Amino acid sequence: MRLHRLGITAFGPFAEPQSIDFDALSGAGIFLLHGPTGAGKTSVLDAVCYALYGSVPGSRQAPGTTLRSDHAAPGTPTEVTLELTVGGRRLEITRRPEQDRPKKRGTGTTRDKAQSWLREHTGDGWTALSRSHQEIGEEIEQLLGMSREQFCQVVLLPQGEFAQFLRAGAEARGRLLGRLFDTRRFAAVETLLAERRRAAEARVRAGDEKVLAAAQRLAQAAGDSADLRAWPLPRHQPGDPGLAEAVRAWAAVARCSARERLTVAEYALAAVEGRHAAARRDAEEARELDRLQRRHAETARRAALLAQAAPERERVRALLDRARRGALVAPALELRGAAAAAHLTAAHAETLARAELPPGLAEAGTEQLAAVEQRLREDLGAAGAAQRAEQRSAEIGRERATLERESRDADERYQESAEWLARWEATRAALQERVDSAQQALTLAEQLAGRLEPARMQLTAARRRDALAADAEAAAGELLRAREESSAARETWLELKEARLRGIAAELAGALSPGEPCTVCGSAEHPAPARPAPGHVDRAAEDAAHARSEQAEERRAGVERRLAAVREAQAEAASAAGDATTAELLDLTADLSARHAAAHADAAALHTARERLARAEREHAARSAERLEAERRAAARASRREALDEEQASLEAELVLVRADSPSVAARARTLEDRIRMVTTAAAALRRAEATAARLKEADDQLADAAFKAGFDTTEQAADAVLPEYERTALQHRLDAWQAEEAMLADRRAERDTAAAAALPPADPAAAAAAEERAAARLRGAGSAVDAARVRCAELDRLSRQAEQELRALGPLREAYERVARLAGLTAGTSADNERKMRLEAYVLAARLEQVAAAATVRLLRMSGGRYTLVHSDARASGRGRSGLGLHVLDAWTGSERDTATLSGGETFFASLALALGLADVVTDEAGGMRLDTLFIDEGFGSLDDQSLDEVLDVLDSLRERDRSVGIVSHVGDLRTRVQAQLEIVKQRGGSVVRHRTAGVTD
Repeated sequence: MRLHRLGITAFGPFAEPQSIDFDALSGAGIFLLHGPTGAGKTSVLDAVCYALYGSVPGSRQAPGTTLRSDHAAPGTPTEVTLELTVGGRRLEITRRPEQDRPKKRGTGTTRDKAQSWLREHTGDGWTALSRSHQEIGEEIEQLLGMSREQFCQVVLLPQGEFAQFLRAGAEARGRLLGRLFDTRRFAAVETLLAERRRAAEARVRAGDEKVLAAAQRLAQAAGDSADLRAWPLPRHQPGDPGLAEAVRAWAAVARCSARERLTVAEYALAAVEGRHAAARRDAEEARELDRLQRRHAETARRAALLAQAAPERERVRALLDRARRGALVAPALELRGAAAAAHLTAAHAETLARAELPPGLAEAGTEQLAAVEQRLREDLGAAGAAQRAEQRSAEIGRERATLERESRDADERYQESAEWLARWEATRAALQERVDSAQQALTLAEQLAGRLEPARMQLTAARRRDALAADAEAAAGELLRAREESSAARETWLELKEARLRGIAAELAGALSPGEPCTVCGSAEHPAPARPAPGHVDRAAEDAAHARSEQAEERRAGVERRLAAVREAQAEAASAAGDATTAELLDLTADLSARHAAAHADAAALHTARERLARAEREHAARSAERLEAERRAAARASRREALDEEQASLEAELVLVRADSPSVAARARTLEDRIRMVTTAAAALRRAEATAARLKEADDQLADAAFKAGFDTTEQAADAVLPEYERTALQHRLDAWQAEEAMLADRRAERDTAAAAALPPADPAAAAAAEERAAARLRGAGSAVDAARVRCAELDRLSRQAEQELRALGPLREAYERVARLAGLTAGTSADNERKMRLEAYVLAARLEQVAAAATVRLLRMSGGRYTLVHSDARASGRGRSGLGLHVLDAWTGSERDTATLSGGETFFASLALALGLADVVTDEAGGMRLDTLFIDEGFGSLDDQSLDEVLDVLDSLRERDRSVGIVSHVGDLRTRVQAQLEIVKQRGGSVVRHRTAGVTD
């Protein structure tokens, strides 16, 4: 990786854009980056890191800090641009952090998001690659092969940190090496193995718990049948190796004991089953004898009751026979009753119908009533035809009324149109006058608008002319002050320059070295070098005065340019404004604006006036056409009225004949309908009365014949003999019950076993049942004991198989736990096999530290004149300290090995610088061998004497053999004379600036 150019704008202490040409600085191999404290030396390195990774090193990236310069103008954006070659590709990275900027419109600020650009230089020029922060970060980190932390340690060598690294303990060294070489994966392996050990231990403990739970379930299933002295608890706990055998042995004892108890219970059950069968047979025989004896006694009792009911049986039989004969006459009786009721109803209806007839028809027969009905229906038909004529007469009346109403409405509209048309000429003249007036106002408004706009532009120019006159006066005063300041600054610079030239001999003498030729006279001897006089002016003071003089001159030139621009603008404004004053132009503009507004308001009514005139003309045409149409319709209505009058007179003559004495044809029709209904009802009632009288006589004849055939002398006797159906059914049921009882008693008297049982002594079934119940209880107890023994045996077998499965599954878990526990103890440094008690991460870091010490020793031998060698120590630390990260220095002069904390300040610088360079080589190889052509070393050179400084510079100069350039960040004054290529950071009130110096040339 080689840096070419760095551009900085509004970043850190740099307010104005600064450009650093690393190609020019790298030509000498070693270049010096110097400047006063706080000037911004470290900010240059921060800008390089920010361009590559989007963040600055260390605590300078803490929350709340800002990268923007406090001296920068509000509108100048903070930006860093870095051009470099890496991986054979020439890239340009530009980054802008998130920052506030002034709003383009209005006041206040707005927040701009962070932006990044990546470009690559090809044969066709620069080509844009990406604007994504993530893509650019991944691309740069992949090309460099280093993270931000590794880059800050390898390229920006923090000399102070490596001095602390030499004196620090093992833990501090481990943290730094862990950040550089990223040994998190080895720590993750330690953590993973520890977690797996804990997980395996938990699985083993869970397996033991399952085995113990199975053993406890076995104990619950065994009950009191097992030998509790063989129970594996509480002597065995989870993790005990003898737990499995103890559970297996105890389970076998429990199963054998349960099977023995099952055999004893089965023998006891067989004996109880025999006794229960005998008791059950005795109880059944006692119950059967008791049943037969009770059946015999019940038969005798029911036979006595049947003999007592013999008279009642004869009476019921006679009643039932008479009711059967009466049932033969019942249909005739029902028919005669229905005929009598129907005749009575018809006679009553006839009486009511004759009462409504006129006196002349009160005694009329059916034929006379039919003739009257026929005549009335003929009259009703004539009335129906007359009703249609009456409806047409009414419609004619309504139509004539409508014609009269339309005629009146038409006359009113005709009169209103006539009056409007009489006023038409006056109305049209008034509307045309309004149109003409508005048209004149529109013409005047257009003329005034043409004069108003130039007047406004002239007024604006006059106001700008007055404002620029005040600005020109202020700029003239400022120019006078700037000229005075520029003259004073230049005089001061010339005085300091003259004073420095007077003391230049002392300045040249300060650069003399013993044995080196003088740059002025060439002599190697310097017997009396000049000494600086009191108040001597050095090069820095002269440069500062010169810079102030140039700045004052730049300010003066700027004020002159601004004054010239103001005066030029003032002349343009005066030319545009003319000779009139601002007040005169203001009055003229106001007058034109008022007149234009009034004319524009009057002209606004033009469209409305034209619309009204057009509407009036359309209305005139419509009303003229409407008047002609009204005259035509009036003639048509007069003809229609005459035709309707003739038709209505004809209809009225016809209706007078049909209505007779009724007020209307409809009333006449209703009267006829009522008379027809009355005659029809009377005729129907008369016919029903005659028919029911005939049916009643026929029913009387049928009833007398049925009574005679049934054996009754009169119809009254037959009516008395008839019984309801439910009474006959009840009598039959009683008779059937007596007959069934008699048959049942005959069957029972024929049973031999019942008679034999009655001859025996009374049975006692309760005692036999009690004996049977006692035997059944003993049988249930024996059966329950057998079932419980069988269930216990089956449950013990099932639980034994389950416990065996748990024990078999526990074996692989225990083996896995022992294997993982050995690995976890070995990587954690707690195992007895780990002799030095080193963790895996510490072992890897120790190997890296050994590589770093070997690489650092190569340069330390040269810087220390072959005296010191860095040695890695993996001796076991005392107490709880970390082993394998010890670092000692071997002194070749004494042959002893001692701790690095005993080195002096200069020796510590040698060792730390060698360690930093060696670490850079190792990390570079770790990152894939990426070539690093540019390195920076930060401070630490002030603790060296001249000889040590020469040796260090020789070592750094040897890096040029690998085509590297090294940038030294230091305050040491001797380095300014020893290092030709320099980058000076000058601190100023308005922000720091960068100056390049090469072999005495400053740009």
